Amino acid sequence: MSVDSIGVFLPDLAIQPVLAMVQQHDVVVKVVPQRVTRHGDYRQLPSGSHQITINANLNPYRFLLTLIHELAHLEAFKNYGLRIKPHGKEWKLVFRQLFLPFLRPEIFPQEVLPYLAHYFKNPKASSDSDADLSLALKSYDPENEKNYIFELPVGTQFKIHNGRVFTKGNKRVKRFECTENSTGRTYLFSPNAEVETYIPDH
Repeated sequence: MSVDSIGVFLPDLAIQPVLAMVQQHDVVVKVVPQRVTRHGDYRQLPSGSHQITINANLNPYRFLLTLIHELAHLEAFKNYGLRIKPHGKEWKLVFRQLFLPFLRPEIFPQEVLPYLAHYFKNPKASSDSDADLSLALKSYDPENEKNYIFELPVGTQFKIHNGRVFTKGNKRVKRFECTENSTGRTYLFSPNAEVETYIPDH
């Protein structure tokens, strides 16, 4: 995908500054089909060139957040070397610096800005770890049948991406204990895992 063509995935007023950053770092950005476990990733290829992949299903605000997240990896490694922790203090510092110019109402909806400001006090490896920010961003997704697990009442049956069906249990520290219907085994789910409510046939 050409650098210019990623603009269709971004908020309008973010397009030019983002394209300038991408060109400055000489990074290839690929928009790919949805992956269940991540919104995007950064890697340095064996040739020494840089590549970022981002899921095509993200709304413009999450796409922007994800792209800057991945660009921060590239810049942090360039500035501090390859031995730093991927989401350590160096990455957090660079991520904040890169994102600050975008943290304004001309780019993000007014109601999302307070959640972004709170998240950037200590950005985590995934923005999905911030339940309030996840919900605020989700409101700009196309309508779908999915919910976050933390939104479902205990005892609700739900289906994950591969069709396996679980019943939601109680929260254990930070995750929910959920029982797989077919095996009776217990699994821990992130509160922000997106699932589809399952209604069994009777």
